[in-house]
Amino acid sequence: MNTVFVRRFLSKSALLIAATATMSVSALGADEVNVYSYRQPYLVKPLFDGFTAATGIKVNVIFAKKGLIERMAQEGNKSPADVLLTVDIGRLTGAKAKGVTQTLNSGPVNANIPANYRDPEGHWFGLTTRARVAYASKERVAQNSITYEELADPKWRGKICVRSGKHVYNVAMIASMIKHHGEAKTKEWLQGFKANLARKPAGNDRAQVKGVFSGQCDLAIGNTYYMAKMQLNEKKPEQKEWAASVKMLFPNSAERGTHVNISGASLAKFAPHKANGVKLIEFLAGEKAQKIYAEVNHEYPVKAGVAASELVQSWGKFKSDPTSLEDIATLRKRATEMVDEVAFDDGPSS
Repeated sequence: MNTVFVRRFLSKSALLIAATATMSVSALGADEVNVYSYRQPYLVKPLFDGFTAATGIKVNVIFAKKGLIERMAQEGNKSPADVLLTVDIGRLTGAKAKGVTQTLNSGPVNANIPANYRDPEGHWFGLTTRARVAYASKERVAQNSITYEELADPKWRGKICVRSGKHVYNVAMIASMIKHHGEAKTKEWLQGFKANLARKPAGNDRAQVKGVFSGQCDLAIGNTYYMAKMQLNEKKPEQKEWAASVKMLFPNSAERGTHVNISGASLAKFAPHKANGVKLIEFLAGEKAQKIYAEVNHEYPVKAGVAASELVQSWGKFKSDPTSLEDIATLRKRATEMVDEVAFDDGPSS
């Protein structure tokens, strides 16, 4: 085992967890690539197994829920990272801002990933999309369509559950509202949204759906792929009941489109195996990996022509908001400030 790569990383942060059995090769070997991943090991292992089978290049992975970008910055030109894998446009643009990524100009990658899902300068690339949707009670909500603007309608007073407004998923959603409506109208909307909450924001996206199941709220805001996590959860069958109690509504799908975010990748600035890092990103953007994303992770592929899984297709079709995620990323700071200004996370009665 490459103890140098593992020990120097783990000794500096208790938050970091070494993942996957492929850590057994030398981090300095020619036929390998080192990945720092915010994505959970079980989600990415099928992809890396496919990459190794196709190329013979072994993948070493370090997984952490937080701190990887900061670690890359601390390591500087001694960083063993070749590729950063993460979720949310905020983390991708944050990595670029920290100076830990480099430009990648790849014909195959640019051909497979739409322009609105990649950095104009080539520092990050979206690999899958997920929509920010409303989970509505099948029993208590008759309507089959909704808009984000409607979340502030008084008819929903005390009926909406959502996680922290400062979570990256909600920050991006709020930033998209700023992009479409400007700051003044978005702040007014956020205040109305807050007034409609059934409880103080807390928990993850699945916890919000549980709130609908229990009758605490009629609407929950969450990402699409959590439906698959609940519907297929054999270890926690109660989550199947939560999922069965709701229907998925894609906000604004009949108009400008539903807000989507991405999972994505960047080529590390000081990648010691740069050529292999490029190969990995090209593979992840290619048809084989995009099919794995669709069938195993139940996310929406970004490559045209690759179909979503049958389960995902069963949720219905929707129109995605074509707004550039780069534009939304520039408004994230203001969105976060706005959450504080209206004291969104203090709950509806504050």
